[in-house]
Amino acid sequence: MDFGYNGVDHVTATTLKAANISMDMLPSLSKDDLRDLFPGPEHFFRRKTIWRLNHNDNEGHESEPSRPGVSSESVALPRPPPSPIPLLSSSPFSSPVSIPPESPTPQHVMQLVSPKYAVYSDTELEQARTTFLDKLKAGEGGDYTLSKDLRCRLIRNTVTSMITIRRAAGDGFRYPCSREITMMAKCLVEYYPMLEDRSGTGAVWEIVKKQLLKRLQNVTTPKKKQGPTPSRKRRRSLNFHHSQETAMGETAMGETAMGETNETPCPDLNVEELPPSTPEVEKLTDSTESQQLMARHYRTLQEMYKAKGKPNGNDVYQILNLEFPARRAFIVQVVREQDRAAKVIEAYPCFREVDHLMDELCRILGNGNTVANLKNQWGTFCEKAQYYGVFKKAMKPSLNKVKQGVAFIKALPSMFPSPVPLPKKLHNASEAVLHVLESGDPNMYLQKRPITSPVCIIVNNTCILAVGPTPLLTFPIEDINNCVLYIMACYYTFHLTYPKCIATLLSVLQTEVLKDKIHEQDLTPSYKKAMLEFSSFIAD
Repeated sequence: MDFGYNGVDHVTATTLKAANISMDMLPSLSKDDLRDLFPGPEHFFRRKTIWRLNHNDNEGHESEPSRPGVSSESVALPRPPPSPIPLLSSSPFSSPVSIPPESPTPQHVMQLVSPKYAVYSDTELEQARTTFLDKLKAGEGGDYTLSKDLRCRLIRNTVTSMITIRRAAGDGFRYPCSREITMMAKCLVEYYPMLEDRSGTGAVWEIVKKQLLKRLQNVTTPKKKQGPTPSRKRRRSLNFHHSQETAMGETAMGETAMGETNETPCPDLNVEELPPSTPEVEKLTDSTESQQLMARHYRTLQEMYKAKGKPNGNDVYQILNLEFPARRAFIVQVVREQDRAAKVIEAYPCFREVDHLMDELCRILGNGNTVANLKNQWGTFCEKAQYYGVFKKAMKPSLNKVKQGVAFIKALPSMFPSPVPLPKKLHNASEAVLHVLESGDPNMYLQKRPITSPVCIIVNNTCILAVGPTPLLTFPIEDINNCVLYIMACYYTFHLTYPKCIATLLSVLQTEVLKDKIHEQDLTPSYKKAMLEFSSFIAD
């Protein structure tokens, strides 16, 4: 029998000859037959190469040389001419030959200067990808998403593969840098298009990048803490003009240092539990250094408020930006929601100022939100909602701007009602948002109030913003129109739950004013009904 093993490596030829399989018999072999001949993951590309040698016409493109250790077809930045016969490389870091430029196959190998990373794939992921592409051709791909289990497996194994390849390169090990993570996220979304972020708020690969960074944080080896040298320790000044650009692979957030570290205690901050959506987390790769850096920022903020005179607003804003991840973790860790506002205000007295409260809301919302943008969105919503309130006979128009604002805020709960009964001693749902105190002590009213949600109290032409029994700040009554924004800022800043009696109204404000989307599974029937009626009125 003339076997004629031309164009394959020695291991492949030996195995086929031992099984008495000639080159003419290869097209009749199924993938299961190839798996029996070459079992194990180390022979994956041998099986794939043999399959493509005999199924070129069905594949629709030229075959390509493969290399062990890489999980699919390669796409390299430089495109050398393809070889007529694919040869298996014996080196795990050999250069792959590119697919011809006209091939629509997505990238599966990310080639940098050094090393080359592979896009992870397995049977279930390939099956999910094939199912999505079939649904996409049928026009049904928009509802298909990758399961949580497969997504976690893909992220976990991708990071593990990148670290393994880095270690095997042997050129001074370091973890993958931010640029490499970004490129890998783009490759993953290109090969698995069902991973795309369809919210339209940023790049389609942004969520995948954040998940890769979060996973990378969990596997990085912590550095050993190095103690200070007392003889060389000296006081350094606070530098607010830190660079916003960091070197690739480094994790820098701007140098801020204080001389002594044993003066002001800071809250128990756990940076390891930070959500991956915060921008500062992407720059932190070492949890120990991160905690120390966050603690220095916090101590700086405390000393600024202990000093005589009011701190500079820009300096406080800068520190709050740098310390944002640890602050959010600390606020979430305060278990009892009733005590949360008081403890946060004790730790961060800056939130007694309306400017810093609104800035914190913008930080949480992200996406480049500014206070000016939020006020413009609130003004646009008010113009539409006031007509809607008059239409529903929930309010009457007034020429006085302050009276019109008070009437509008009081009418909001009835315009977007919740089906839940009011708590005892709460006469109207509007009292959960705004209360006009004709007489009496505001502190006594707050102590007796049946719910602890944020509220605005009007006392003698002065507005008091309070959370639970804690008065937060005051502002002039002429600014009553922005009262709702301040209340929403309290919910976000102190991580509070919406009261059921006004949950529909607050959900409408969240989506229509703050443009913060709610997951489809969390949309209540009352919210859907209220939005349907409001949208129909606006459309008419």
